[in-house]
Amino acid sequence: MANTVYFIRHGETFFNKYHRMQGWSDTPLTEKGWTDAAKAGRALADLDFDYLFSSDLKRTVDTANTILKNHPTKKIQAPIQEAAFREEFFGYFEGADDDQSVIMVGAPEKFINFREIIAKYGLAKMQNMIAESDPFHDAENHQHFWARVDKGFDRLRALPDGSVSVVVSHGMTISAIVDRFGDGDYSEGPLNGSITKLTLTNDSTTVDFYNQLQIPDK
Repeated sequence: MANTVYFIRHGETFFNKYHRMQGWSDTPLTEKGWTDAAKAGRALADLDFDYLFSSDLKRTVDTANTILKNHPTKKIQAPIQEAAFREEFFGYFEGADDDQSVIMVGAPEKFINFREIIAKYGLAKMQNMIAESDPFHDAENHQHFWARVDKGFDRLRALPDGSVSVVVSHGMTISAIVDRFGDGDYSEGPLNGSITKLTLTNDSTTVDFYNQLQIPDK
């Protein structure tokens, strides 16, 4: 048997709008962000899911609760908050301007945006470069990030066989998941409110689709 998981990126926040690094720091959803969340709920309307998880950060909890308000389910009253599904922690770079941050992280090779780093070295190396550039050494590197996120996957795999779950999470977290388990081009990060589907077995993880605003027709 396999379990199905739909990862949803939270609605737009003010740090998203201002192009600032937003990991464990939290800013409110914008007006567009509330709309993103409502649209995600309607996009999932035909999905009868058994569990709803979110990270424990307010932007995902608010998104998850808005999904519930726009979904016909009556069996779930609130999301289960799970810290394992938090965004990557950016340490010193929390709240910093994206373009200014990449200057510090990519200065030796004159990178001008994070997509260039991913294109040359991959997402895992970029996570390590951010951690190595943090003068306080607080940012998560690739190993620390996955030590945390894997606990969330263990929890999803432990659910009853055939379970369908929705997990409201974050842009870098979802990007890292599809980068690790998928085999497509994931250079563009997921949109706010977008849907990514995974199938989990005891020993495999498959990315069925990525970064969709509607569940694709079968």
